[in-house]
Amino acid sequence: MDRPRALLLENIDPVAADLLRSAGYETESLRGALDEADLVAALDGVDLLGIRSKTLVTAEVLRRSPGLAAVGAFCIGTNQIDLAAAAAAGVAVFNAPYSNTRSVVEMAIAEIICLARRLVDRDRALHAGTWDKSAAGSHEIRGRTLGIVGYGNIGSQLSVLAEALGMRVLFYDLEDKLALGNAQACGSLEELLERSETVTLHVDGRAGNAGLFGREQFARMPRRSLFLNLSRGFVVDHEALRDHVLSGHVAGAAVDVFPDEPREQGDEFASVLRGLPNVILTPHVGGSTQEAQHDIGRFVAGKLVDFTSSGTTTLSVNLPTVALHGSSAARFALLHRNVPGVLARADALVGEHGLNVDGQVLATRGELGYAVTDVSATPPPELLAALGELPETVRLTLLPCSAG
Repeated sequence: MDRPRALLLENIDPVAADLLRSAGYETESLRGALDEADLVAALDGVDLLGIRSKTLVTAEVLRRSPGLAAVGAFCIGTNQIDLAAAAAAGVAVFNAPYSNTRSVVEMAIAEIICLARRLVDRDRALHAGTWDKSAAGSHEIRGRTLGIVGYGNIGSQLSVLAEALGMRVLFYDLEDKLALGNAQACGSLEELLERSETVTLHVDGRAGNAGLFGREQFARMPRRSLFLNLSRGFVVDHEALRDHVLSGHVAGAAVDVFPDEPREQGDEFASVLRGLPNVILTPHVGGSTQEAQHDIGRFVAGKLVDFTSSGTTTLSVNLPTVALHGSSAARFALLHRNVPGVLARADALVGEHGLNVDGQVLATRGELGYAVTDVSATPPPELLAALGELPETVRLTLLPCSAG
């Protein structure tokens, strides 16, 4: 039999390829993203796909890649993947929701300090040969009020570090969140904007967040306040931000994510924010420290290997969560439509072919059910054919070995 294949795109840390190769995968790593047509062609014969934020895994890509078993998003967000289509095709999706949290938080803290001290302007002036030794417009962050929009993993950790530096912290989230330290929850976004001297966005990629921050929101911020966005590019109106920076209403801004980003390293970057005073622009590197990328590569690749070797779906973002511990002669995974009686019929087929069920775990999620079953001997082809022909079966996988 041919070795299983994995394709990694967008310059994923080499530890991921090393881990996949050690698990028996023939692994190819590419530096850039692929468009839909090129991605479909590249996925011919590929079992596992690894991407970051630029590659779009659409329903069409999934439809034309029936051999694909799983997708690893080597980042936090998964909005670049059609999760519903992936689930319907039996393709598991995994991401790294926590691995680069610290990197993003440290960068936010650094940028808040740089903006408050106007270090970007001082740096540019000195490189241009101008000695501008002045305290004008330069402030400490101690005692100032930070407003955090989105109090998830990143927002809450930023809250703790900012408070340790002497900042007062306010936050707003659509969900009721427990405040850490002395942070205070605001009842509305408008309240947070009116009370904060620095506003930072840490929201997720859901469609409802598109256009979250525009002219009305900037106008509500106090004059000479600071603004940061290290979350998603499409949540901010950059034309409105430019106008408020040029008018002096916003004293400084740091932006790491953009509505349209270059596909590959070295491509031209276009933005209305280029060249503005006291504005820090970074190329989507909030989570791009060597430590974070190494941890993400190890974590997501490990989830892909666990799924394809033992059927484990722990922390999958689109399939029911199942982890069957123990060992047996053989193991299979049955992803099926969530209707009554499927598991009973599957177990009856196992018995009819002379095998015992040694262990089994079932979980459901919406319209899908996922069962991992250990049996007493290698299932004969007739049993696998019968399980695959159940009308509710989405995908049947005979796993290479059972977990020990």
